[in-house]
Amino acid sequence: MSLQAQQMQGLYGIWTWPSGSSATTHKGNVTTFFFLGFSSNAVYNLLLFTLVLILYIGTICGNLLIIMLVYYSKTLHSPMYFFLSQLSVSDIMLTTAISPNMMNIVLHERTPISFSGCITQCYVFGLTEAFECYLLTVMSYDRYLAICSPLHYTSIMKQSLCIKLVLASWIFSCLMTSLITSGISQLEFCGPNPIDYLYCDLNPLVELSCSDTSSIQIEETLLCFPVIALPFLVIVVSYTYIVLTLVKIPSISGRQKCFSTCSSHLTVVFIFYGTLIAAYMIPKKGQSQMISKIMSLLYTVFTPFINPFIYSLRNKDIKDSLKILYRKKSFFFN
Repeated sequence: MSLQAQQMQGLYGIWTWPSGSSATTHKGNVTTFFFLGFSSNAVYNLLLFTLVLILYIGTICGNLLIIMLVYYSKTLHSPMYFFLSQLSVSDIMLTTAISPNMMNIVLHERTPISFSGCITQCYVFGLTEAFECYLLTVMSYDRYLAICSPLHYTSIMKQSLCIKLVLASWIFSCLMTSLITSGISQLEFCGPNPIDYLYCDLNPLVELSCSDTSSIQIEETLLCFPVIALPFLVIVVSYTYIVLTLVKIPSISGRQKCFSTCSSHLTVVFIFYGTLIAAYMIPKKGQSQMISKIMSLLYTVFTPFINPFIYSLRNKDIKDSLKILYRKKSFFFN
């Protein structure tokens, strides 16, 4: 058992139930976990609940608007916006898996979640994050072709290839996430069962397990290469070639026009990998649990909220499509 689990065992004791109770036992072990919440201050929790609710509604509305615009607007029927709509689908899945339960945790101390529910939440979280890693890589390849090989862009980046790239991203994400969550589902949890976090993530579950978790930790480290490191390397290489191509363009206006086509994607890449590194790669030693919860809040709630605004506020095509949609609705209602 890990040190944190032993410390929490001393604080909360081992949770046990009658041996005949199948509702609360899994292989003779704990199967119901409790989230400890964010703070004991009711006013603070209410403000946090309101903030998460606003961000959740904004995330759903903003990403649904992006999907609707890409589907209905003919000017947005291009590979870049098709990939953008898939990013919106992923963000909706992520925030729906995390935010409603997070709001419940904020309002109610010791919010329960079943073992199967915890594994499901962990799976959806891992799936959407892995998919975003792959999708951002695909989008960087799309921008590389558009800027570095503009004459061959339309012949290479056909609709069939776009669909295949997205399907491959979903399939690889499902495969990688299934590998790690299947390992977690085989762990035994003897107690305690409080999770001092805001959602079911890999590390909090591993710390609570009384099984040997060395194989899970090795698997997690190995999967970081195909899921995080390799996609990031491809993105860096793609933008290296993009920058080298932009330098060769003689006019400043030409450089700005070309770079503007990938500035929104580059901004999302910085935000995504910045929060990813802050949440998982910065050493946790000496870091308070409150800081960890705030980082998880930014990573799972704020990032999906800000993505559609980055693309809509910095993208002329989307702003023009919004104006056309507004005019059509105004004409219809008048």
